Amino acid sequence: MNRNTAAAGLTAAELRNRTVLLRDNLSRVIKGKSHPITLLITALAAGGNVLMEDVPGVGKTTLAKALAASIDGKFSRVQFTPDLLPSDILGNSIYNQQKAEFFFRPGPVFANILLADEVNRASPRTQSALLECMSEKQVSIAGTTSVLPDPFVVIATENPIEYQGTYPLPEAQLDRFAMQIALGYPDEVAEMELLADRRTGNPEAGIRAVLNCAETMQLQIAVRQVEVEKTVAYYMLSIIKATRNDTRIMLGASPRALLLLSRCCQAYAFIQGRDYVLPDDVKLLSPPVLAHRLVVENKTKYSGISAVEIIEDLLGKVKVPV
Repeated sequence: MNRNTAAAGLTAAELRNRTVLLRDNLSRVIKGKSHPITLLITALAAGGNVLMEDVPGVGKTTLAKALAASIDGKFSRVQFTPDLLPSDILGNSIYNQQKAEFFFRPGPVFANILLADEVNRASPRTQSALLECMSEKQVSIAGTTSVLPDPFVVIATENPIEYQGTYPLPEAQLDRFAMQIALGYPDEVAEMELLADRRTGNPEAGIRAVLNCAETMQLQIAVRQVEVEKTVAYYMLSIIKATRNDTRIMLGASPRALLLLSRCCQAYAFIQGRDYVLPDDVKLLSPPVLAHRLVVENKTKYSGISAVEIIEDLLGKVKVPV
């Protein structure tokens, strides 16, 4: 495929312009969070899922709904609770007495943007229902496999300060999230703008789609054409290997982590108007792509050192290609 053409539709330049409009859309509803918004758009362009771990009320749900509206996609929200069943997410087979046969009733997972709200409140059995969806974009029920719509992105939220009635996300599920994003509290200026905007109406109501689903898929295809030079690829691999050899980490980054880091770097470079990945892209994206999937050794964790700090320390030690 020609690098200047995303598919039979929009050119690469037109797709980049649409990502700018998408950023403007999201910035209207979430004030003062340009970096998290850029990371979210990068994950969308990379075709990856996103985990948002943050305190309540900072706009996680609003951001997910605004993203769905901006790509003219179907939005579904599932409130995860301890009594939630896998069939409540995936759907189930129902018997039709008149036709004497079963038919499949799709669940809320059959959407373009699925918001798994407070995902860590559901039991491990229910959490595992998302594994196939997140990695293979399909659902298998009663021996029948159904393909999910394109694009398909899971945005899961969890509250880091509540532990009662929650279940930790298994490593297999964490590894399927391309990024972990934190919004945090807005600064004073952004919070005053938020107050003024919400006084007269809801900015979400004014969002207009800047991409349709087909164009979003064109964007994801265009991202794959971004060049990853061999030395940059080896730089990524060196970071991944460093996480596996560090004594502070019990479980390092997987090969899937390497693939997602590469794809997210391609997406970020494309959004920035480049057709090649820089080492700086790798350094910027390594913490949000890698930190959440590492299992930190207990002594290190209890000493107050986070996975993000370990990644940043490793980035200072791994040789950067010239």
